[in-house]
Amino acid sequence: MTTTQHHETRIVVDQEVPAVRIIREFDAPPSKVFRAHTDPELVAQWMGPRSTQNRIDEWDCRTGGSWRYVSLHEGQEYGFRGCFHEVRPDELIVQTFTFEGMPDGVALEKLVLEDLGDGRTRLTATSLVDSFADRDAFVASGMEVGVREGYERLDEILARG
Repeated sequence: MTTTQHHETRIVVDQEVPAVRIIREFDAPPSKVFRAHTDPELVAQWMGPRSTQNRIDEWDCRTGGSWRYVSLHEGQEYGFRGCFHEVRPDELIVQTFTFEGMPDGVALEKLVLEDLGDGRTRLTATSLVDSFADRDAFVASGMEVGVREGYERLDEILARG
């Protein structure tokens, strides 16, 4: 039986630039955490809050690739899309992120995976947006619930192997 320690998800709102940083440790090596972010079947299982289901329409996770998924919640569909700008296995994903309901708002996201040894990984995800108002709206949108519950779901997937 695999025991998973529940790790704190830290969400840091930067006061200097319009960015949000998410820091989370996982009881899995970087290769497994990376695969969970790049395999569309796995992404659909853990992305967002437990109250949503995801449909991956496109997931070409490579440098220069693009992606789109739809979250389904209480009969409503919410589309998200972006492009992968840099993908380095087990180490780095740089991408754009757009909520289709606000197509002018584009975030630049950088996800860094750090090998902590002993089969553990620290994920640091930074989202940079256009303005402090956009950043504050992003935080107020309920993203914290989606991030925390999504990473709990990811813990469950990683524990299964």
